[in-house]
Amino acid sequence: MSSSGAHQAGGQSSRSASPITADWSSGHLHLKIHGYSGTTNLPTGQFSSDYFSLGGHRWRVDYYPNGVRADVADYISLCLVLAQDAPPPVKVQCELSLVSESGEEHVVPPVAWAWVDTFFSPYGRLCCSRRAVLEASKHLGPDGSLTIRCDVIKKFAPEEIAAFVPVHPSDLARNLGELLETGKGADVVFEVGGKTFAAHRCVLAALSSVFAAELFGPMKESNTAPGVVRIPDMDPEVFKALLHFAYTGSLPEIPKERESMAFQHLLVAADRYKMERLKLICEQKLCEHIDRDTVASIFAVAGQHHCAGLKKACFRFVDCPENLVALLGSDSFKHLIRSCPDLVSELVELVAKAMKP
Repeated sequence: MSSSGAHQAGGQSSRSASPITADWSSGHLHLKIHGYSGTTNLPTGQFSSDYFSLGGHRWRVDYYPNGVRADVADYISLCLVLAQDAPPPVKVQCELSLVSESGEEHVVPPVAWAWVDTFFSPYGRLCCSRRAVLEASKHLGPDGSLTIRCDVIKKFAPEEIAAFVPVHPSDLARNLGELLETGKGADVVFEVGGKTFAAHRCVLAALSSVFAAELFGPMKESNTAPGVVRIPDMDPEVFKALLHFAYTGSLPEIPKERESMAFQHLLVAADRYKMERLKLICEQKLCEHIDRDTVASIFAVAGQHHCAGLKKACFRFVDCPENLVALLGSDSFKHLIRSCPDLVSELVELVAKAMKP
């Protein structure tokens, strides 16, 4: 098999025959470096092997007898290169081993060959070894040649693997939702506003440290019947929505006209049980519902439950003079004064700035 021309360092090309030839068969490539001992005296440069095909594309292996730079001149390097000027269309794994004149193969340990990411390119990357390590392996032929077996193994791309073995999305949320709905295996009952809800201690304890303390801590089931936990000061529909999120990670359907109040109450419940993700989702939802009728109550929720993002959105809304006047003149503002005096102080400062000429 004929070899391609050599490419010397500095970009100058040579028409002399390359000292490295390739024999591609049976899933591996034999690279024979003729006159290996002679190549070690050459200046740092690059020689290309014969081309070979893999996965419908043409490749070559570049041989650097004295490294790619002066500071690695005591290394020889091999680099798998895609022939086309494009990123490799297939993923490959390259394994190297030395071959003796008798055909015996010796896998070179990882300490000898090392992938060098510094020289990574869209075409391949260098595999380097100290010459002393290779020469000590006693695999040099009597004519001074060195044969290296290069196994280039195609690796499937993720999209190819997905086509072979499609994996359906997880149905864990649906399964847990059915578990909540059927009550199968439930080991605790919550009593909320005259309604009862069967649930599973481990599911809730894994989600909320407050539930964990109530269900497994010293306060579990205090002053209630065995296996029953009473939840005071909470609407049953809010607790039902809280359980739905705990089991499925999603919100239940809420009528559009009830969303504002529902998300306010659910945010309070999420804060009570330290369910931070649910709390943040409620904050986002409430940002969509800020208007002149709701800003006071949403402001109060944001202040009482330390919702920095929601509070910022409310301040942005009342930064408009007309919206600020509407807030100050609303009946809900009186509740805001009582429940969140610190917020009112900030609003006073905002009014003072707005009145400055």
